[in-house]
Amino acid sequence: MSKLKFSPIKFLRNTALVLIVIYVALFALTKAIHYPEPIATIKLGLAPASKTPDLMPSHTFSASAATMKKIPNGTPENPQTVTWYNKKVSIQDFFKASNTNAFIIIRDGKITYEKYFNGKTESSRLPSYSVAKTMTSIMIGQLIEQGRLLESDKFVDLLPEFKAGTDFDKITIRQLLDMQAGVGVSDNYPTGPAGWGVAIAQMYGGTDVNWFLKNNRKMAAVPGKESEYRSVETQMLGMVIKKITGERVSDYFSREVWQKVGAEFDGTWNVDHVNGTEKTFCCFNAAARDYAKVGLELLKPKSEVVSPHWLKRLSTPVVTLDRNWGYSAQIWHPTPDVMMFLGLHGQYIYVDPARQTVILKSSDEPTNNGDNELWTAKVLREISLKQY
Repeated sequence: MSKLKFSPIKFLRNTALVLIVIYVALFALTKAIHYPEPIATIKLGLAPASKTPDLMPSHTFSASAATMKKIPNGTPENPQTVTWYNKKVSIQDFFKASNTNAFIIIRDGKITYEKYFNGKTESSRLPSYSVAKTMTSIMIGQLIEQGRLLESDKFVDLLPEFKAGTDFDKITIRQLLDMQAGVGVSDNYPTGPAGWGVAIAQMYGGTDVNWFLKNNRKMAAVPGKESEYRSVETQMLGMVIKKITGERVSDYFSREVWQKVGAEFDGTWNVDHVNGTEKTFCCFNAAARDYAKVGLELLKPKSEVVSPHWLKRLSTPVVTLDRNWGYSAQIWHPTPDVMMFLGLHGQYIYVDPARQTVILKSSDEPTNNGDNELWTAKVLREISLKQY
């Protein structure tokens, strides 16, 4: 009986053929569900939070040399200890435990504390995930102030191509703002590859948000009847901005927000594809101090960016969502007197009007970070109150 001889060349050739077949199959699948090609999708799924913006196409919103300004320095403060999961820990241990990349305290318009970690600097472009929701709300507020939009307007009256012949057609701008629209795309998804097939992950990683929405118009609740945090509803607001202004969301934001707050550095907003649509529910990337400048606008009695009417809208809780926190017009209220921009992986702009304080925290936490958001909000309140 003759023995079969092992052929390395044949083995490598067969292995290569199998890999090619698998890649072609995956390519067909990702194309069908409007994901990037397989290797790009895998990289996006495995990258740490601070790296994902570089893996997706983006539009730039530009700072202007004519308007940029630095936040002045104030009397330095030196927080020592904070309460983290019911234990007193050093602030350095808090920074380490919550994977902090940048932390800034601003009192009365002046920086009193500023730290960067993990190689980040004042010019580093940091992702903010759902902080983008509040940025989107600011633009919606401007369009309402200009008389170009009403909160009572129906989404499909503005974008009739999305009419579904269901309760979806009844959704108003107000309901989208307050997470009461009831669109059936949950924000709950497993971590890692197991989560890539769910709708919210498809919207995040997808290459065509219009296609996504047309295929996800099912309703989980009658509009206005229930409150649940759903990122798809912010994406719909971004699509409204693009339709009304007739321009890229990033271009409008650059002119009407970024340059008016005096941003020092350009930022980017990730889009579904090159020259496509901004993913306004997330994917906003900028330098730490420039984030803080947007927060400072909410402390001004007269702001070029946020009208008194919209400031009242932002500062008045309307519904109660996760952690029993208040929510209104795409901003959180961990306590009734505070407004907080909040993003996945530990991104915060904490605005305390009574104490004229803004605190910025950028982080690189895992998706499943336990109760970190609850305890970080408590830490930020301690710092705002100087209870450290």
